[in-house]
Amino acid sequence: MVKRIFWVSLGVVIGVVAVSKAEAYVRANTPDKARQFVLGPDQDHVMQRSLRGLFDEFNATRIAREEELNSQYADKLG
Repeated sequence: MVKRIFWVSLGVVIGVVAVSKAEAYVRANTPDKARQFVLGPDQDHVMQRSLRGLFDEFNATRIAREEELNSQYADKLG
């Protein structure tokens, strides 16, 4: 179990480093118009917007699935 946690953590760290390096490369080597197209108008908070979007999508999917399961099992009970 400890090995799995280690390897998953290592993968997450490598992913974060790779994304930050790619973002820095895009910022340094692209013109402003292209950078705005790729990163959006708010270029300083790309990671926060991405994480917030993932979190919001996860919650919306979770709530929809909970409602589906509640209605499915409420029909069986009632």
